[in-house]
Amino acid sequence: MLVQPYLTFDGRCEEALEFYRQALGAQVQMLMRFKDAPDPPPPGMVAPNSEHKVMHASFTIGASTVMATDGYSGGQPKFQGFSLSIMLDDIAATRRAYDALADGGQATMPLGETFWSPCFGMLTDRFGVSWMVMVADEVVQ
Repeated sequence: MLVQPYLTFDGRCEEALEFYRQALGAQVQMLMRFKDAPDPPPPGMVAPNSEHKVMHASFTIGASTVMATDGYSGGQPKFQGFSLSIMLDDIAATRRAYDALADGGQATMPLGETFWSPCFGMLTDRFGVSWMVMVADEVVQ
């Protein structure tokens, strides 16, 4: 069984993909726009004039795959009740990832030492996605 996050950016998917490419080295594996779908979406499923918006994208961050869409494209993505967690090999890499993701976002827990990691922090990025960034430790793996 495989569980993968599927994020709905409500019209800002392409912007988010570029942000994660720059911040984390994400690589887009697949991107399909609504206009390229073999069948048109049912009436009312997407906002008018959304043919150039992202219907489906798949991207990797390290060894992880994340999927994404623009969804209805209303402009107000809402991400609640979960966080994406990134485990890195050292403190310097953890600081770089944390700082890059926090650009335009909000720190919710500054980076610091915890009993489970020598460097852990939490933030919400500019799209409203919650992240936990940490140095991998044998306790959390």
